[in-house]
Amino acid sequence: MFSKDFTSKESFLEQTKAAREERALEKKREASVVKIQALVRGWLQRHKFVKIILNEFDELLLQASDGSHDDTQKSTELLPALSVFKSSCRLLIVFDGERDRKRFEKLCKYITNSLHSESIKLSYVGVFLNKEYSLRWISHIKDVLFKCCQYLEQLKPESPMDMQSILIHLHTLLAYTGSSTWALTRLKNFEKLRGGMNQLCANVMGSLFHKGYYLTLKSLLLRGLCREKVFLKNISLTAIVTLSLRPLISAQFSEKLLTMYIIQILSVPTLVYQMQQLSPESIAAYRTHSMFDKSIEFLSTDQNMRIVFNTLEGNYALCLLGNLIQLAHLEKDHAMKETYYPAFILVSTRFLDSCQQYVVCKKGNLSNWHPILGWFSQSLDAYLPHAMTNLRNQLSLLWGTQLLNKILAVPLKEMLDAGITAEEGAGPSQPSTPVQSNNPAAFIRRAIEARTNRSNSSKNFRKLGSPDCTKAALICSMYQTALQTMTQVKLDILTGLSNQENILYSLWQFLCTLGPNCGLKSYLDLLAVNTKTSAPEFQMLVLFADCMTHYVTILDDMEMYEKQDPFKLQDFINMSQFLNMFVYKTIMGQLFDLKTIQSNDLFNSLHTLLLVLYRRDCRRSYTPAHHWLVKEIREGQFMSDLEKGKKPQQMLVQKTPHMIAHGERVRLFRRAVADEKVVLGLTESACGGRSTLVTVRRARLVEDGYRQLAALPSRALRGCVRVRFINEQGLDEAGIDQDGVFKEFLEETIKRVFDPSLNLFRVTSEERLYPSPTSCLQENHLQLFEFIGRMLGKAVYEGIVVDVPFASFFLSQVLGQTQQALYSWIDELPSLDRDLYRSLTYIKHFQGDICSLELTFSVDEERLGEIVTHELVPGGKGIPVTNENKINYIHLMAHFRMHMQIKDQTNAFIKGFRTIINPEWLSLFSTPELQRLISGDNVPLDLRDLRRHTQYYGGFHDSHRVVCWLWDVLQRDFTEHERAMFLKFVTSCSKPPVLGFAHLKPPFSIRCVEVGDDEDTGDTIGSVIRGFFTIRKKDPLNRLPTSSTCFNLLKLPNYQKRSTLRDKLRYAVNSNTGFELS
Repeated sequence: MFSKDFTSKESFLEQTKAAREERALEKKREASVVKIQALVRGWLQRHKFVKIILNEFDELLLQASDGSHDDTQKSTELLPALSVFKSSCRLLIVFDGERDRKRFEKLCKYITNSLHSESIKLSYVGVFLNKEYSLRWISHIKDVLFKCCQYLEQLKPESPMDMQSILIHLHTLLAYTGSSTWALTRLKNFEKLRGGMNQLCANVMGSLFHKGYYLTLKSLLLRGLCREKVFLKNISLTAIVTLSLRPLISAQFSEKLLTMYIIQILSVPTLVYQMQQLSPESIAAYRTHSMFDKSIEFLSTDQNMRIVFNTLEGNYALCLLGNLIQLAHLEKDHAMKETYYPAFILVSTRFLDSCQQYVVCKKGNLSNWHPILGWFSQSLDAYLPHAMTNLRNQLSLLWGTQLLNKILAVPLKEMLDAGITAEEGAGPSQPSTPVQSNNPAAFIRRAIEARTNRSNSSKNFRKLGSPDCTKAALICSMYQTALQTMTQVKLDILTGLSNQENILYSLWQFLCTLGPNCGLKSYLDLLAVNTKTSAPEFQMLVLFADCMTHYVTILDDMEMYEKQDPFKLQDFINMSQFLNMFVYKTIMGQLFDLKTIQSNDLFNSLHTLLLVLYRRDCRRSYTPAHHWLVKEIREGQFMSDLEKGKKPQQMLVQKTPHMIAHGERVRLFRRAVADEKVVLGLTESACGGRSTLVTVRRARLVEDGYRQLAALPSRALRGCVRVRFINEQGLDEAGIDQDGVFKEFLEETIKRVFDPSLNLFRVTSEERLYPSPTSCLQENHLQLFEFIGRMLGKAVYEGIVVDVPFASFFLSQVLGQTQQALYSWIDELPSLDRDLYRSLTYIKHFQGDICSLELTFSVDEERLGEIVTHELVPGGKGIPVTNENKINYIHLMAHFRMHMQIKDQTNAFIKGFRTIINPEWLSLFSTPELQRLISGDNVPLDLRDLRRHTQYYGGFHDSHRVVCWLWDVLQRDFTEHERAMFLKFVTSCSKPPVLGFAHLKPPFSIRCVEVGDDEDTGDTIGSVIRGFFTIRKKDPLNRLPTSSTCFNLLKLPNYQKRSTLRDKLRYAVNSNTGFELS
């Protein structure tokens, strides 16, 4: 029973719970139904309401559009402004941007058009004059203009339909941010309200400004200008620029607004460029409001500059600089003089310097390629790439003719013309008293003054830090910073500065006014206190050196040596003297940190220019004798310090060896060779008789030598090499000591391989050797060139002089000078082909249209009867030579002839040469000096030195009668040319060794002979006694002197008359007999 009651209770509770839940669910359903009904009814009502409003608005504007469209009856089209205002307010309540776009545009057109009405009831501004609606109208017009801005951000200028809409919104913004077009304000009764109307416009612009007005205009400018095709036209661009200026003008160019304007508007890439192209009215507006002056003045404050740059960072800061530069170019005749210096100079320098912090040296994971700055730590956005070409054009105005004149040329000329004032100089400069011909006292006074001025010459020079010097230094510092920052247009900057209006020459003249030797002492004193070389005066020096290096590199011989305009040869002499002493003093005085000197811009620039001038002088001299030697160097002490390993002396030898006498450098070279032999164990004592034996047949001398020596390790080739000759009968030839046989092998090998008939080498018109471009016809020609390089290297290594004259351009490549960035191929072209050089120089100076010559970037060459065309650049056959690219053509042509045609042969030769000779040793010498090292000194024969180092055999001695006759004949009867021929007769080389005959190997010897060469078996006791006592075994009247050049040996018969010796020796020397005659 209990169980049954419990079950019924439980069932009852469940039923009650279910009923309760059902009632709750029903209530929810009812509530939902009510809510849905409310939403639907609300939506329907709102939809109806919106429809009513839209229909009402459409009908209202339809009435306006139904009116007359005649421009002369605009007032009849208009409706009461209050009705339109109320309708438009209701429209904005239910406004949907996408749905109501066309309605809004109609509204904008209507309310803009209404402003032409002079009726207060019809003009839309008239609503504002109704006290009841004025506040609502202000709020309403702000809302309308803000919606215009929103549409401007969304519309696409590339779409013609959108462009129409953009123009409508811009027109509306223009109409309601300025009261000048309001017809009401032109009525006499409303003159008093004009100020209030202007205040109203200012209020409206202030509201827009706080809602991102400038950001809207910037976005539109970027989308309209920074594309492959510019979509903004004159009307739209003029409207945008006008709209951007209005808040500024209204706020009287307050700092806050000017900051935003510069950051948001003036930094738009190439804005001013497009303004100049499309909208002259905008440029005129900028000029009217002195925008350039105001912007530069604002940015000249450090704090403002930091704010602007930190906001823009690198890319857009560069774009801002481009716009400022173009404004500077456009306003050069209108802006204030003070705006350019110092304001514009300092602002530009700071911008460039700030951009430089984003420039990186090389490609990395975080760097991006910038067409102007090189590797850059910021990426380019979607707009910048399309603007780069025009941005580059803008920046190039900075080194264009007009701005250079304004910024640099004219100030330099004014300073030079004005002379040095008392303020500029070291002391008051007294004017000279004019000389009067009839006044002896005045003449004496003038002479005394001149003497006094000479003793106080420092009065005639400017001081570093003087106003003029500071001005020139700051201007130069700006251009130098541009060179360091804009790495990809560096060549354009250098060209602009070097070629425009003699600016470089004026700068040189200005530097000459800084003191004796171009202010050397002043600069050294400044460097002692400013070790980081950050002073602008150093930047001026660096800029001059960089530009001068570029200028000299492209200067041809006619311009430098014949025209001498504007730089005279004396200018180059003075310039090189200053550079030589500056580099010497700074190294020896350790004014630079010698550990980091490689990265010092000042040292690198001056050192580079110094080497360019020195190498130009080496090629064709323009300086007096010993000009490059530093008199302060005491050779003994210097060499002693060098041996001790002192850093300044080592640095000087490494960087500027030309300051040391040539003889000392040759001794350094010989000492380096000797030291290497000791280290490698190649000295005679260390070798202990070990040597490499080479057996060669005279008939196949080159082939046998190549086969045995080409594969020989360089260490073995540097050591002792002995040669055994096999004669035509296959028998060993007897060799005499003194290493003479190897010298003969070397001479004969070199003589044969350099014979032009072998086609490994050709000769220039000056009888100078260079690799043949057609040497490939020879089998294994590159291996032969490497072998030749090794053989010549061995000769230089052992100090054996060989009479092989090379073309200077080829030796420059051996020295590695052509690998340097500033090497000019055209400079050394005369050493290969003077006719081609003259032709290319003619092209360079051709005054007319070079296209008339019908040249292309290609060259035709005849090879084995066929014409082969080589393109100087890819596709060069189809690229015509024009006035713009002719300089490039000239250098490419020279590069092709002197390098590309013989590149493989030259590289093979250099490879072989450098396996024997360390390239660091070669850096001690210039091109002519290397030739002297190979072929001997180009000086007259010093008979005293030769006699001092002569050895005698066969009974001869220094006091022997025949020997005395020999030296007397050479001194008195032989000409200088005959003496050179005598030296060639006995040593095979017409030039003496570089350090004199003490270094001739083997030493020069004279031997008394009694019989012919075919009977000569060497000295015997009897022959020596007869020679010593002048006992004649046989009358030598019909015998000629002979020589063994491989041993530097003169075989001289024991003549009984001086005249006989003279005649026989002259005949033998002029016939170049050697072994042939007896």
